Amino acid sequence: MSSEIRPVSRPGIQWVYRMIERLIELTIMLCGWSSILFVFAIFYFVFREAAPMLFGDLNLVEFFTSPNWRPASEIQPQYGVLALLVGSLSVTALAMVLAVPFGLGAAIYVSEFCGGKLKEVLKVVIELLSAIPSVVWGFVGYMVLGPLIMQLSGAPVGVNVLNGGIILALMSVPIIVSVGEDALKAVPDSYREAALSLGASRWEIVCRVLFPAAKNGLLAAVLLGVGRAIGETMAVLMATGHAVQIPHSLFDPIRTLTATIAAELGETVEGDDHYRVLFVIGVVLFAVTFVVNLIADLVVKGIRSEKA
Repeated sequence: MSSEIRPVSRPGIQWVYRMIERLIELTIMLCGWSSILFVFAIFYFVFREAAPMLFGDLNLVEFFTSPNWRPASEIQPQYGVLALLVGSLSVTALAMVLAVPFGLGAAIYVSEFCGGKLKEVLKVVIELLSAIPSVVWGFVGYMVLGPLIMQLSGAPVGVNVLNGGIILALMSVPIIVSVGEDALKAVPDSYREAALSLGASRWEIVCRVLFPAAKNGLLAAVLLGVGRAIGETMAVLMATGHAVQIPHSLFDPIRTLTATIAAELGETVEGDDHYRVLFVIGVVLFAVTFVVNLIADLVVKGIRSEKA
């Protein structure tokens, strides 16, 4: 007689497997929801501290239109963030003007024109650049780039819009390169092969095939660079001169919203007007970030609708 080997039923072990699988699913779901909860918790904390001034004595018209920021004045404190807002937008815009061409150009080179060991070396160097602390970039701007700007341009000070823009561009380029390269690599190879079979050159493939196919990813790379620049604190605090004024040239010192919070929050008394106005500035930064993300979402949806 031939003996048949039958699998032994182990309901206990199957139950354990089901429980482990369910636990993993709950953990993943909790991780997904936790990011949303953390964002709402941060916004609630900032808005709670800013609410007494937002709905109290703060004149919002003067707050957004006045360039006078004198919160420590004993005679008449003035809370005008126009100069701070213009300073933040100007240094961020300059950083993007410098970072986007270099970042996307480097992403194209690493993805399409570079190969072998050189590609791996460049990717490691780019990752190392993104790991440099912001305070080190601030030292570079203050000690190296500042004297160089004064020597080449004859500017009275070396910490200004140009200095801050260059430093922020250097800090944003690694993010743009990494995300941009991933977006270009995500384009199917069949697109490249079809273009080559039609006689297209490598630059024609990049401009007419890869760029249109990777629009969403490249836009995400640029927006991550914008977020990196507009949210930076320590580097701009050290490289922009920290002067409350509306800039009229690239060589004017400025002060940004983030640098103002970092420099003054530790000197305020918890609960006073100056303390709460700094949290109002935090709400303004939240609003600016929301607008940037909303514009990006609308652009991406527009691109997808065009493809459809």
